[in-house]
Amino acid sequence: MNLEQMGQAARDAAYVLADSSTRTKNQALLVMADALEAAAPQILAANEQDLSAARESGIGEAMLDRLMLNPARISAIASDVRNVVSLPDPVGSELDSRVLENGMRLSRRRVPLGVVGVIYEARPNVTIDIAALCLKTGNASILRGGRETFHTNQELVKVIQQALTASQLPAAAVQYISEPGREWVSGLLKLDEYVDMIIPRGGANLHKLCKEQATIPVIIGGFGIGHMFVDDSADLVRAIEVIDNAKTQRPSVCNTIDTLLVHEAAASELLPSLSARMAEKGVELVADTTAFALLKDGPAKVRAAQDGDFDTEWLGLTLGVKLVPNVDAALAHLRRHNASHSDAILTNNMVNAERFINGAPSAAVYVNASTRFTDGAQFGLGAEVAVSTQKLHARGPMGLEELTSYKWIGQADYLVRP
Repeated sequence: MNLEQMGQAARDAAYVLADSSTRTKNQALLVMADALEAAAPQILAANEQDLSAARESGIGEAMLDRLMLNPARISAIASDVRNVVSLPDPVGSELDSRVLENGMRLSRRRVPLGVVGVIYEARPNVTIDIAALCLKTGNASILRGGRETFHTNQELVKVIQQALTASQLPAAAVQYISEPGREWVSGLLKLDEYVDMIIPRGGANLHKLCKEQATIPVIIGGFGIGHMFVDDSADLVRAIEVIDNAKTQRPSVCNTIDTLLVHEAAASELLPSLSARMAEKGVELVADTTAFALLKDGPAKVRAAQDGDFDTEWLGLTLGVKLVPNVDAALAHLRRHNASHSDAILTNNMVNAERFINGAPSAAVYVNASTRFTDGAQFGLGAEVAVSTQKLHARGPMGLEELTSYKWIGQADYLVRP
């Protein structure tokens, strides 16, 4: 492999994609979706190789769930690709337009970013999500997945490139770095001659590496401690269902909650019900001193919180529990413990709801809803390339528009500046 050659090929492919019609791009996506379903046996066989290797290496259940594909998940991935076809193509649309006093019509028009580099871990569906969104927006992509998904990603990229070729588009529009060494990641991060943006999808260490080494703009996202605050005005019976969904519906992903904050006045009623439900779901509770006293005799497994527990993204069946006196204390906890992704308040007090919305530093904030909705498909954006937790360019689920930039267009009648 040669990164310089990959970069040049990606840049050349990006020029072709930027000049491709929406119809051409959509047709390629439909071919890709059909090809994914047709290649399901080969994809699943490759995925089983990765799963077997992961089990032998002792990878935990949460990571295995992120890695695993099955027929239903492949069908869902193909469906997501078809959904991208149905979405409006942002490329070429005008953000605004006005006529200046000198007669020039000045507008801003959406254009592709160019070449996007994406580094991600054990989520093979990300390979398809990125390819579909980048193709729709006219961007070429260079992908680097985790070693845990090596065989699966090789098979997926083969399907993608065959679909591109069948659609008369360059196969180099989607390329994959298959070499295992970290030096290839470092090389990609410095490929600024060809790559316009880096998007890391993974844990804090990956984001730190990208921020420190990249000579290319980096979109930070995907990591953050998820919180839910139960106010004293909340419907505590209905609250259990929302807490359960936010924790256990798919515990290995980044929009699940890691910490439950409970108003002191609601704790004696809520925590016994919480313990019973979490025991049913196999969730271990990690509680601060006051919460531990109310939970220790309940059916759920519980231990006292230690330093660092409330800064841990569990990505599994563990939930921190802490009591707070009011919404201000809940917000103070969020600010201290890296609330940047998805956080929620359960309350029937709309003043407290607004205070939480305004005070939470998160990319997505919910009132009386599960945090599990932070997702491109759930937001109606189609698949997502990442969930950005930074504050510049893009924030929250990154769909089609977030993979575009814009250029200024000035149109006049042979106008000169005096």
